[in-house]
Amino acid sequence: MEKKLKTNKKMKMSKTLKSNLITYGIVLAAYIIIQILISAGSLSSLIQGLLVPLCSYAILAVSLNLTVGVLGELSLGHAGFMCVGAFTSAFFSKCMQEAIPLSGVRFFIAILIGAASAGIFGILIGIPVLRLKGDYLAIVTLAFGEIIKNIINILYVGVDESGLHFSVTSSMDLNLSENGTIIIKGAQGITGTPGDSSFTVGVILLLITLFIVLNLVHSRDGRAIMAIRDNTIAAESVGINITKYKLMAFSISAALAGVAGVLYAHNISSLQATTKNFGYNMSIMILVFVVLGGIGNIRGSVISAVVLTLLPELLRGLNNYRMLIYAIVLIAMMLFNWAPKAIAWREKAAYKLRLKKTAKEAE
Repeated sequence: MEKKLKTNKKMKMSKTLKSNLITYGIVLAAYIIIQILISAGSLSSLIQGLLVPLCSYAILAVSLNLTVGVLGELSLGHAGFMCVGAFTSAFFSKCMQEAIPLSGVRFFIAILIGAASAGIFGILIGIPVLRLKGDYLAIVTLAFGEIIKNIINILYVGVDESGLHFSVTSSMDLNLSENGTIIIKGAQGITGTPGDSSFTVGVILLLITLFIVLNLVHSRDGRAIMAIRDNTIAAESVGINITKYKLMAFSISAALAGVAGVLYAHNISSLQATTKNFGYNMSIMILVFVVLGGIGNIRGSVISAVVLTLLPELLRGLNNYRMLIYAIVLIAMMLFNWAPKAIAWREKAAYKLRLKKTAKEAE
């Protein structure tokens, strides 16, 4: 009996490892193919400009899937955590541009600062908010994202030899000296952030995000989080600390969203807290990536983020039918992932594959 249990555990471990390696392999294969296309001059400048945002969106989709798919809580404040990571890291990079001339070191510290600040906000928001459920949680997290965006839009920050100066009215009220510099200019945001982001860095950060999330999901803590998702009362009855594991998943998800914000902020010259970048529309778009990729399906989140970001640009030549084709693809993906007959067909196909494998092993 013990031997059977051990062999079953080994088989599960090998399947998990194999699945994780396939996910990493897909990302690496895509990176190699794109690099070959770039060196051959086959990719347009428009598509090349989308490569870093693609990595940001994929990281956001994977991190939100940790909250929505693994924890089972609906959050609409992911753009807010991204905004926190983007602005704190851009602020640091702008201030330390001369003090830390090595761009790699400065960007690495900026990533840590962006992740830590977003993670701290995740903990602060998560402590009161995670007591709510369903639509109430979604509304409160959405409100958090809007509050963060509006605070940044009225915030003016400058620096001179006497230190930092803050104002919520205008840049004139900062009272800076002649050598002072305005870093955050209210609705104009931060301009001149060092462009340290690159496609290679984005892929590395995406692989790290996948490693963190996939290992968490298949760990003891991940099983506890999924037990809470399936049945909170049953999980609590067997001694699982509900608050601890909910807060763990939510704060890790927020920190990874902050990393995506860092990558995004260091790819554009002018960073502004607009509705398009960090508002309600961005949160909904990330949620669409998660739902269409499959709730709880980490690999699907990456694929859907890439497909749905590239598709409108690839169809730009078909200008009159571009959004029609995009809508048809959305409907097709939704039906494939969530229609009962499609789910039954996938389960039947998977069952047949398992039977074939067991028959081969028996031989």
